[in-house]
Amino acid sequence: MKTLFEPADRESIRQRLLTVRADSARGWGKMNASQMVTHCARALETGTGDRPMKQKFIGKILMPFFRSSMLGEKPFSRNGPTDPSFIVTDERDFVAERQKLLELIDRLVARGPAKAAEQTHAFFGKLSGQEWGELMYKHIDHHLQQFGV
Repeated sequence: MKTLFEPADRESIRQRLLTVRADSARGWGKMNASQMVTHCARALETGTGDRPMKQKFIGKILMPFFRSSMLGEKPFSRNGPTDPSFIVTDERDFVAERQKLLELIDRLVARGPAKAAEQTHAFFGKLSGQEWGELMYKHIDHHLQQFGV
């Protein structure tokens, strides 16, 4: 499984992010490219500790049924549900938001898996550091694919 904690995997994500443009067309969903990078940054802020969250009740109930599919090799489905706090509907400065996402990736890695493991995911609850690295890689990868990258 690919992870942001693996240098080659992280560099691949970084290079792909740099090919997305503000006017890149999406293949599905509602977000434009600026909203997408902001959405990914908000999700990544949970792993860095910049956006502390508690596990939602629905996650406590459903997590055992979805954990392996969400954290495994299976790709995320298109137009899946998202935490309302990660939804972005306003216009954003693409270059600034992409830079923020790149910096958050670096911050997650600099803090390391042990610090990531101290954070709580809104749906899954406690994750290992390795799971954080894999989930955030998979999430960003999913949205890069959304924009054909």
